[in-house]
Amino acid sequence: MASDTLLDSPLPIVAAPMAGGPTTIALAAAVASVGGFPFLAGGYKTPDALAAEIGQVRALGVPFGVNLFVPAQDQPDETAFSVYAAELRSEADAYGLQLDAVPVADDDRWAEKVELLIADPVPVVSLTFGLPDPTAIAALRRAGSRVLATVTTPEEAVAARNCGVDGLFVQGPDAGGHSATFAPTRTPEPIKTAELVRRVRAAVDLPVIAAGGVDGPEAVRRLLDADAQAVAVGTLLLRTDEAGTSPTHKAALADPAFGETVITRAFTGRPAHALRNGFIDRHQQAAPVAYPAVHHLTRALRQAAGKAGDADRLHLWAGTGYRNAPTGPAADVIRRLAEEA
Repeated sequence: MASDTLLDSPLPIVAAPMAGGPTTIALAAAVASVGGFPFLAGGYKTPDALAAEIGQVRALGVPFGVNLFVPAQDQPDETAFSVYAAELRSEADAYGLQLDAVPVADDDRWAEKVELLIADPVPVVSLTFGLPDPTAIAALRRAGSRVLATVTTPEEAVAARNCGVDGLFVQGPDAGGHSATFAPTRTPEPIKTAELVRRVRAAVDLPVIAAGGVDGPEAVRRLLDADAQAVAVGTLLLRTDEAGTSPTHKAALADPAFGETVITRAFTGRPAHALRNGFIDRHQQAAPVAYPAVHHLTRALRQAAGKAGDADRLHLWAGTGYRNAPTGPAADVIRRLAEEA
């Protein structure tokens, strides 16, 4: 089903899918309660857990979307991976952990999740980390979903259009968390999201949701003026009451000791935007391009660090607007962002 209108929500404000905990049912409900459009994060979840979340949000009677991670096609360099695992041994020793130097292959149960969404369609499905076989996109669309691809360049936008998507998430490098770049060897070039939206819109005639660098209502206005149909926000929701962000992460976002953000592969083997901390400084140069193998390598260490309040070893995903991330109800964030919409 093709449509020029991607979202059926009163406000052009989207809660970006934030995998690994921050996106919750409570957050989705809060965003939808004031007219925003919530996304569920399908990444890292089992199909059963995702199905349960879909059922809970569907019961709210609001439009919503589900995000899926497209599996990586490249095989990691096992030698580089082994060297990196050895380098991280001292970090793991701090928590009595043993790191496995054999890379873990993982497609995030992609096929099962696609089958779930075909059998039990949702209004919108977004795809991150590349493009799948076009037959998967066609099947999701036949089931009744609008399908969006997340892109970071005009060239990726053209490829997505050629695969038959209904629209695009255009992610600028100021966005927090993982870059959606199709090529994980590429570090996103500095560009303001509004300019990237203009370049993408000049390259393809598809509706766009803009993401990255949203630090307040004025940023929303700039992105809508650049011809985005809606604006996605993630970092500004991380400290809200309903977000599932860990207490260690929430505290770091407001801690003056964390004074800048950087793009790093140190935690997962794929470029991601985070608060700069000691782990990044110690391991940025050695980190191989190996997602999701590095994600699995560091996962237990990151979990231990989070529980211990150790922000020095935790992946503190954050976009450039992190200093404006407030506490309090998520609904207040959505209302404020919509002031200039």
